[in-house]
Amino acid sequence: MRERFLGAEVPAAVHEHEPGRTLRPAAVLVPVVVRDDALTVMLTRRTEHLHHHPGQISFPGGRVEAHDSSVVMTALRETEEEIGLDPERIELLGELGDYHTGTGFRVTPVVGLVHPPFELALDDFEVAEAFEVPLSFVLDPANRERHRIEYQGRMREYYAIPWQGYFIWGATAGILVQMSRFVGLDAGR
Repeated sequence: MRERFLGAEVPAAVHEHEPGRTLRPAAVLVPVVVRDDALTVMLTRRTEHLHHHPGQISFPGGRVEAHDSSVVMTALRETEEEIGLDPERIELLGELGDYHTGTGFRVTPVVGLVHPPFELALDDFEVAEAFEVPLSFVLDPANRERHRIEYQGRMREYYAIPWQGYFIWGATAGILVQMSRFVGLDAGR
């Protein structure tokens, strides 16, 4: 995976919003954990009481703040705040193309390898749990579904990746699909 990011051009942005809408900048970390037997991706489940996206599966991340020097710094800061992952444990690989959400964000996915051992300290206000899914599973096109929903008066399509009782969908699944395409595992399904 490291080799794929070396010298690669950033993929084109993925749009799921209405053209012409002003988007707020945000960044997430796509934490790829280097386990002895395989690579995994770390995801979080948001707490149920949150106003935005309660209970949904997500990457650690959030809005770019004025003091953030870059989207990479946003992703690292938010990751440390949300799950307590020390940035020293993360080997940054690069960025995927921006993901423009239907809820008005321009999300930059920052991919990094996470090297064990590490300890997490979840922000229990925002994060109900953190868990790992085999990277090979979430990147495999055979494990994803396409769904349609009416949102804000428009029909929208989104990806979903069900895994062991978790429903990974929306921007999180879309970013995983983008990553699958970037590493060459599918040609656009």
